[in-house]
Amino acid sequence: MTEKNPTDTVQRETALNKALIAVFVVFGLNGLVFASWAARIPAAAQDLGIGAAGVGLLLLFSAIGSVTALPLAGSVAQRIGTAGTVRAGGITTSAASLIIAAGLYLGSIPLTAVGLLIFGVGIAGWDVAMNLEGADVERRLGRNIMPKFHGAFSGGSFVGALIGAGLSALGISLSLHLLAILTVVCIAVLIVPRNFLQLSHAVHGTDGTGAAVKPSRFGAWKEGRTLLIGVVVLGAALTEGAANDWVAKATVDGLGSSESAGAVMFATFVAAMTLTRWFGARLIDRMGRVPALRICMGASLVGLLLFVLAPNLPLAALGAVLWGIGAALGFPMGMSAAGEDPAHAAARVSVVSTIGYSAFFIGPPVLGFLGEHWGIRNSLLVVGAAMLLSIIFAPAAAEQKKVSIQEP
Repeated sequence: MTEKNPTDTVQRETALNKALIAVFVVFGLNGLVFASWAARIPAAAQDLGIGAAGVGLLLLFSAIGSVTALPLAGSVAQRIGTAGTVRAGGITTSAASLIIAAGLYLGSIPLTAVGLLIFGVGIAGWDVAMNLEGADVERRLGRNIMPKFHGAFSGGSFVGALIGAGLSALGISLSLHLLAILTVVCIAVLIVPRNFLQLSHAVHGTDGTGAAVKPSRFGAWKEGRTLLIGVVVLGAALTEGAANDWVAKATVDGLGSSESAGAVMFATFVAAMTLTRWFGARLIDRMGRVPALRICMGASLVGLLLFVLAPNLPLAALGAVLWGIGAALGFPMGMSAAGEDPAHAAARVSVVSTIGYSAFFIGPPVLGFLGEHWGIRNSLLVVGAAMLLSIIFAPAAAEQKKVSIQEP
């Protein structure tokens, strides 16, 4: 038996701590970029002169970009590493923000749609890579940390929403807002991922004889458990995504409030989700993923109903809080479940992410179309069906036994 070198142990712990901080920052930046757009969707609708159905179709372009890129993101991360994929995604997203800003400034719907399509591609690669790195860090730490990573995303979204509300109140255009954000992001994504673990995720599992087995690129699409985890994440993603896309506009249209009030309502939702993600890991540790998931989705359903049926802003805000609490843990628990086995993490996270992000493909146009006929707030009731799906299939996300791996 060889003794562990204390110096090597310290170096590994130092590298892990640096990676931990880097993943937090990258998740936060991702949320900041996303909220910079989501919190000011009403402003974009006004700049382009479109209604709820038009916004829904416009958001569809972002979803198409994401759903197209997600199945390939795992393979890209295996080839160029998670750090390289985050950099590529961040730069792509920044370039897309520049196109979106130009489209809004010119009042061009086609140019804005192209920008959102590219935006979706960049966010998709960035998302899968940061979740892969997060799952790797979580596995090496030996405790639930993924909800806190997603809490950093929500925290970045909260900051982005507050910035959006402030700039909206000051009359600053969304075009200038996006230009400022993309400058910060471009610099940050080139620097922060340097502290990632920089390990290849193309690790191999072992068969019954101990021989290494390289997982099939598309094999994860044939795994029943992985597909069911995807359904759980689909419900959670639609629950979260519907709020991201429509809470601000539903507040403006459904309650006759100002654009600033809509941005604040979105910030309220995000704040509740952020706090739950930060402290929710304790709930998962005590109860396990399945009970925690079911409790959260139940709270989210109650919050959704209250938000839709509330006659005034205070009650709607209470509904947004419950909605945010409930929507907090589904997505990160799904990512943890998909990334438990590092030998298959890249493929499974890509599959689960693809299924989950299809909620953003289906949700915007459906909710936008229904919003034209029922009103945006009432159309959100269909999200309750997705919440029930997550509750029903929650057992798929249950913790699995440790697996044997060999890293090259």
